[in-house]
Amino acid sequence: MSAIDAVLARTSWSKVTEDAPTHDELLPLIAAAGRIADHSSLRPWRLIELRGDDRLVLGKAIAKAQKDKKPSTKPLRATLLIAVVASYRKSDKVPHWEQEAVASGVAHMLSLLLDEAGWGVIWRTGGYTRSKHVAKAHGLKKDEELLGWLYVGGKPAGKLPGRRKPVDAEAMISRMPQKPRR
Repeated sequence: MSAIDAVLARTSWSKVTEDAPTHDELLPLIAAAGRIADHSSLRPWRLIELRGDDRLVLGKAIAKAQKDKKPSTKPLRATLLIAVVASYRKSDKVPHWEQEAVASGVAHMLSLLLDEAGWGVIWRTGGYTRSKHVAKAHGLKKDEELLGWLYVGGKPAGKLPGRRKPVDAEAMISRMPQKPRR
């Protein structure tokens, strides 16, 4: 499958089976995703693998962040969650927004690679991604922010992935405005 075919075939899977790639199966995909464009090669990102009881800890942290009494069951929607963390580096050349863009790029590239490897993936976020309770549960440092989680599992047999509307490329690209001539 070509890169363009893989990108055009990618879609989000809101429901996945309990199957999930192993840690060792993730490693080459993460190494490939890390090849994303990265100004000054800062690698301003890291990933956190959540499995088993890690998801229960996250559910409690989300509940605290939302002031709920019961732990959130959202992290139980997949056997494997991969937290995407922007891990900012000191740089005079590369601003924070650009470093966050790199971390987002790694997450998207990893979702493409997981999908192409046969796994169902959806990138989930929420206002609580930036809460102190959720940050503490993930062990984030002062110079880090959580960008969300990739929920990863098997693609259910007989289920169709979420629908994606085609992109009207012509409507999304333009030229620089021309200055009026004097």
